[in-house]
Amino acid sequence: MLAISLDGRLAPPEGGAAQLGGEGDRRALEQALAWADACLIGAGTLRAHQSTCLIRSPQLLQQRRSEGRAEQPAAVVVSRSPDFPSTWLFFDQPLQRWLLAPEPVDQGFDRWFPLAPTWPERLKALGAAGIQRLVLLGGAQLSADLLQADCVDALQLTLVPQLLGGRCSWLPCTDAPLPVALAQPGAWQSDGAEDLGGGEWLVRYRRIRPG
Repeated sequence: MLAISLDGRLAPPEGGAAQLGGEGDRRALEQALAWADACLIGAGTLRAHQSTCLIRSPQLLQQRRSEGRAEQPAAVVVSRSPDFPSTWLFFDQPLQRWLLAPEPVDQGFDRWFPLAPTWPERLKALGAAGIQRLVLLGGAQLSADLLQADCVDALQLTLVPQLLGGRCSWLPCTDAPLPVALAQPGAWQSDGAEDLGGGEWLVRYRRIRPG
C-alpha cells in the first residue's frame, strides 16, 4: 500500500518523509488498515515519520469493534538495529507495537519476534500469532525484500500527479534482479482502478502463482 509519483518515486530527491497522497489516498489507506490484522513498517520509514498511520474514520473504527478486533491493527516494525527514541509519537499511539529484530529491546514494544533468516519464516511466525492480513506501509527496501522472496500477494498503488525525479523510487534502483517469475506474462492480474479525486488513481494488482 504505497502512494507514488508518476515516475515511481516515494519522496523528493532529498529524501525524508513521504508526503504524497491526498484525501482520497488517505481514505483508501484507512480502508486497507481496517481490513488488516497488522501493518509492516521498515525501520527507515519509521525513522522518517516517527509515527505510523492510524484509522480515524468512526465508521471503520466501529466496523473493527463490531468484528471483535482492536480499533487499530498492530504495527510490526522490522529492524536489525531497533534503537528508536522513546520520545517519538509512535510510542504514544494507541496500538500494539510488535518488533521483528535479531534481539528483543527493553521497552517500547509489546511483542518481539526473532528476525528469522527468510521472509517465509518470518511471515509464518506472524501467522502463528494470528496475523493473516498484513499491509506493507514501506519503505522501498522492505518492499524489495518481500518481492525478492515472492511474498507479496497484491499491489495497491496510488498514482499521484507529480513528477519528482531523484533516487527515491518505490523499489531501490540496484542491479539486484527480482525473481524472473514476477516478470512473466500473467504473473499479475488487474483488480481494477479507482479515481480517488484530485487527479489521483488507485490501481490494484493481484499476484497469480502457478498451481
